[in-house]
Amino acid sequence: MKITKKWVATAALATVTATVLTACSTGDTGGSGGDDVASSGGDEQVTVGFSVYDMQYEFFQYMEEGTRSAAEAKGWNFELHDQKSDENEMVTGAQALLDKGVDVLIISPFKPDALGPIVAKAQELDVPVIIDDIGGGGVPYDAIVISDNEDGGAQAAEFMDEQIQANGGSKKVVSITCEPSAVYAARRNVGFVDEIQKLGYDVVTELSGNSKAEEGYKIMKDALAKDPDVAGVFACNDPMGVAAANAIKDSGLSPVSDVVTVGFNGDAEALTAIADDGMSATIAQDPTAMGELTVDLADQAVSGEEIDYDNAEEREVYQPVTLVDADNVADYLQ
Repeated sequence: MKITKKWVATAALATVTATVLTACSTGDTGGSGGDDVASSGGDEQVTVGFSVYDMQYEFFQYMEEGTRSAAEAKGWNFELHDQKSDENEMVTGAQALLDKGVDVLIISPFKPDALGPIVAKAQELDVPVIIDDIGGGGVPYDAIVISDNEDGGAQAAEFMDEQIQANGGSKKVVSITCEPSAVYAARRNVGFVDEIQKLGYDVVTELSGNSKAEEGYKIMKDALAKDPDVAGVFACNDPMGVAAANAIKDSGLSPVSDVVTVGFNGDAEALTAIADDGMSATIAQDPTAMGELTVDLADQAVSGEEIDYDNAEEREVYQPVTLVDADNVADYLQ
């Protein structure tokens, strides 16, 4: 099958989603001003610089596409820099964009902890900084766009409850988390556990698979050995979700009708598994829309408008996520 829905991340990305899409950030103070630069409706043409994590991954190709198309739709100039998964390249390249005179910097950082000198330079030049995913490294960016992870976990719980009731399963479920440092991703399991417990379920196993498929597989095998009547499992990312589904199949069970299996990301491997009845669902992120959203926030920042945050304390803006199951997976596969 060929992946055609443009925002779906591929299996090639899956190996890096552990640390790429789920890193944590906390900001310290507000961002830069930038209100001396005219927006798309002003007399000056805005130039936006986008420093992207790594263009070899399809997830970031779609993020770049969304960013570029939204900027060009506003009549802005667009400058791209590819960090190529390199910390030094991230710092020097992003600073080079600032030296070229961009009016706003959008960055999806390879190493959020190395954002300090970039943001410091941007503040010196009064250039707003918008972070797209990954993490903010505790620096005073103007806004950060992230997927609505907690809501995605809650969606997974509601779906799982419906499917378990239809299957006639028990009230026992498993939660497989990402690595402890992935604070954003942790919200996925928080949302799942909060909602599934409200629905009357017992989380009999909750362990970190460190975003690795092999660890997700082992956790699921051990969980089934301990509680053979487990009825559902939610994994923090799709590599672990697919691996958990494989562990269920290797135990002679169905990851759809026996143990409802839900992942997170919308990776190609998960979509294919869902289409082949090898997995129940995934919560899909939308990197194209995330890119578009960063440009809208950039426009507000350069125009001196107040940004409407979903979480004002951390200056977070959330991009909605979508549950993909057997009913709608055909929209993403051809």
